[in-house]
Amino acid sequence: MGPGIAGRLLDPRHHTRLAALARTDSRLVAHELADPPPAVSAALAEAEVLLTCWGAPPLTARVLDAAPRLRAVVHAAGSVKHHVTDACWERGIAVSSAAAVNALPVAEYTLAMILLANKRVLHSARRYRELRAPHDWQDELAAAGNYRRTVGVIGASRIGRRVIELLRPFGPAVLLHDPYVTAAEAARLGVRPVSLGALCAGSDVVTVHAPQLPATRHLLGARELALMPDGATLINTARGSLVDGAALLPELVSGRLHAVLDVTEPELPPADSPLYELPNVLLTPHVAGSLGTELHRLTDHALDELDRYTRGLPFTDPVHPEDLGRSA
Repeated sequence: MGPGIAGRLLDPRHHTRLAALARTDSRLVAHELADPPPAVSAALAEAEVLLTCWGAPPLTARVLDAAPRLRAVVHAAGSVKHHVTDACWERGIAVSSAAAVNALPVAEYTLAMILLANKRVLHSARRYRELRAPHDWQDELAAAGNYRRTVGVIGASRIGRRVIELLRPFGPAVLLHDPYVTAAEAARLGVRPVSLGALCAGSDVVTVHAPQLPATRHLLGARELALMPDGATLINTARGSLVDGAALLPELVSGRLHAVLDVTEPELPPADSPLYELPNVLLTPHVAGSLGTELHRLTDHALDELDRYTRGLPFTDPVHPEDLGRSA
């Protein structure tokens, strides 16, 4: 995994549990596998399982040649596309991911933003700060509120499905666009399947949960954004590339649309980007996913998977290569 991650991922409890599950040195963390230091080379030669996280180096054929006993990769994060290569699948290495666990905080963040967006919290907080005086808020916020709203969910991914589930107690109508979801499955989810255009045109809030693929680049472009009603909110916690930023910016500068952007393209907007200052934009630095205490949930899940491996049981959240073409 990348430098500095292990110290945040594993607390003393995790080190104790890891030592009980496997013969390992939990303080030895490999950041480089193509030309590793001697201690890492020796550990790799004996390794049966790799515990990985963000920033893991690619497991190329050359790396796997140096790890002849490797049988499994347990990833304490979401996507494995950055480090699990075709060579891993060709050698029959089992792979587990904590994507389902990492989906939880993203969905919670999204739910909070949907409710705050419809309540126009960002607007009212800014106006209150400006006015600092009695005001007819009922009149100014007459169009605000969460009652009888429509939320459009793009992508029935793990996160998208969790958002749908979390929305249920609040009673909005939910539109879904996902070409892989059948009408019967949509009915089970309690959503109405629609085209992307119909979703954009019919939603008070549009929230993006599709994977980053060549086919989804700029999935929301000028046409789709123009279809969104005046005053609607776009939430993106997926990947910045799914939204055409050049097409979105004029809609935000004009004030016609609102946005909650946890991801952008580029990941860090230029210092002079209007996104930092626009009153109708909430810009956060890719914090919807696991961070802080939530990292320990990823570790707990990974060690649960390792425990299953030691007992000869299948992973609860395996990654299948045939699914990677339509997943994050």
